[in-house]
Amino acid sequence: MTLRDELRDLYENGHRKLPADVLEVMDRGAAELLATRIAENALTTGALAPRFTLPSATGDEVSLDALLAEGPVVLTFYRGAWCPYCNLALRALQQHHDAVTARGARLVAVSPQIPDESLSLTEKERLGFDVLSDLGSDVAKQYGIAFDLSDELGALYDRLGFDLHRVNAGHARTLPLPATYVIDRAGVIRWAFVDADYSVRAEPSDILAALDSLAGPEPKNDRR
Repeated sequence: MTLRDELRDLYENGHRKLPADVLEVMDRGAAELLATRIAENALTTGALAPRFTLPSATGDEVSLDALLAEGPVVLTFYRGAWCPYCNLALRALQQHHDAVTARGARLVAVSPQIPDESLSLTEKERLGFDVLSDLGSDVAKQYGIAFDLSDELGALYDRLGFDLHRVNAGHARTLPLPATYVIDRAGVIRWAFVDADYSVRAEPSDILAALDSLAGPEPKNDRR
């Protein structure tokens, strides 16, 4: 089963369990976000990846420049440990982590949550790659993938107990789109997956194929 299949099953099973009023708010929020066409304006292939330095789950400072000095980088953004779709995607990436490193690349995940939340997630999922905290989604903004939740959807998340105000250090309303970038050693984005649909993520096999194609002249875009 592919990651896309697992995500679709999670979506369908989750929707069968949620009350109608909750589904209505979620579906309305998703439609409003899609209508902004934010994914179409995010950074994509051929762009220079914005540099950053962010704290890891263990408190170390990790910079994109330092990662690129060792090889290509697979950079993936996720909403947080409270998001089951994100956790499923991170587990899939962990399953393919050895294949990424075998290609000389580094995998790094970024979310707007505080380091303590990232550490809990890292330990729970036994992640072997860095999980970084982008408080306020400043880096996500540079990549063009940050958005603000509507008041209605934010209130629903509060009602569901996600406590984004705490886990995002006071930046409860700003989240990143699901996005994954393959960045070559020169800092150029060679492959991009960006989607405003929270229930989809980059397929690991596509990421590996993008890494395999880095020696070729043509970057590939997987904008959905």
